[in-house]
Amino acid sequence: MSGDPEVTSSTDDDDDAGDADSDADTADTMRERAGENRVKLWLLLRANRLVVAGVLTLAVFVAFVVVAVAFSPSLAGKVGSSDPIETLFASMITVIVTGATLVVTIGQVVLTQETGPLGEQQERMDGTLGVRDSMSELIGSPTPTDPAAFLDAILGATSRRAEELRKSVCKRGGDGPDETALREDVDDLAEGVIENADTVRDQLDGAEFGSFDVVFAALNFDYSPKIGRTERIAADHDAALSDDERDLLGELKELLSLFGPAREHVKTLYFQWSLIDLSRQILYAAVPALVVAGLMLAVVDAGTFPGRTLGVDHVTLVVGAAFAVTLLPFSLFVSYVLRILTIAKRTLAIGPLVLRDSDE
Repeated sequence: MSGDPEVTSSTDDDDDAGDADSDADTADTMRERAGENRVKLWLLLRANRLVVAGVLTLAVFVAFVVVAVAFSPSLAGKVGSSDPIETLFASMITVIVTGATLVVTIGQVVLTQETGPLGEQQERMDGTLGVRDSMSELIGSPTPTDPAAFLDAILGATSRRAEELRKSVCKRGGDGPDETALREDVDDLAEGVIENADTVRDQLDGAEFGSFDVVFAALNFDYSPKIGRTERIAADHDAALSDDERDLLGELKELLSLFGPAREHVKTLYFQWSLIDLSRQILYAAVPALVVAGLMLAVVDAGTFPGRTLGVDHVTLVVGAAFAVTLLPFSLFVSYVLRILTIAKRTLAIGPLVLRDSDE
């Protein structure tokens, strides 16, 4: 779901993430379809994954200190009489090593999908080129290679077909009830397609693959109910449509149907990108976490950090901070997987199947 530049480098490109979805003003956008709280959706999807992991780590530290002070006012005394530090951090070393090994396994699974004999690689290439040729015929130009431009080209062709269909139906005139109903249905369909496509195309403008921006924009085009509406228009108004209008409606449906697998392809590549970068980030975090856990075992005892600040033992603060740092690999895992699972839930169905309450 992240493979942001926050993942591909240490640079954070999500400074404006909190309001990026405010540009989407149609009822087709994911936030409005989901009915989720803006802050919750921002946390699950748009927020920088490193920031989310940092917030989780800070929350663990605060919770540890608060609970330790509330229920065990003298952690220093416990450290002197028993040895909770040794018990805690010896377990954490085991957890970190096991987690790092699991991450390597995840990376191997992802890489396995990219390997294979020459024949299989040729079949993949032939299949990809075949789909691109089909897309080029509908789009009317060579299919772009950039993922954002790739999706933008499909949406642009979709908007054009919707507008051509609307103009063709409206210019015929006619005052009969069938003609009026046809014009209203086609106008509603075209307006929804064009407005939603324009919103998403604005979001795709300048978006780079590797950031979450491309996938987030793609999620905001709700193609499923639009396919259903084209099918209903074809069924309800077949007699009133001309041959050219049936062709336009068929091409519109085909383009809407094309956006589904195109979005899934981009989403799958993003998932692979994110899982590889997640593995790398966790391995980076595992090294300092192991160092901190080892130091806590070898160095820290009841007399290492004497004194109190604001009524809290210094040893409590140190142990809490060390515990939070050793949990940083897990916090990274949680922050990335939250986004991936949220995207997966929002895109479970491909095609005209709406898995939520809808007027459609």
